[in-house]
Amino acid sequence: MACNKCNCEEFTRQRLELVKQALGLSGNFHDGTMLIYITEVESFLRDAGVPAKEIYSARTTGLIARGVSDLWNYGNEGKAQLSPYFIARTAQLKLDGDE
Repeated sequence: MACNKCNCEEFTRQRLELVKQALGLSGNFHDGTMLIYITEVESFLRDAGVPAKEIYSARTTGLIARGVSDLWNYGNEGKAQLSPYFIARTAQLKLDGDE
């Protein structure tokens, strides 16, 4: 799944499909919303200092799915927030990139 060009169309399509698979979703009704959340999670990771090579690798697909799920706001009474797991894993990836 890795791509040398971080935002290429093929990579974006593959990531979307893998995130949907991880969340148990099918069809394309929510693709627009999912892409917005995927971009938001990727931006969060980048702003947290996670290297682009990590953000745009297969290694982070599960984390991206976790972040999308956190932001999706299922039954959260309008209080979208990132889970403690997402925050801890982000810190790990940032520290891995510092080595």
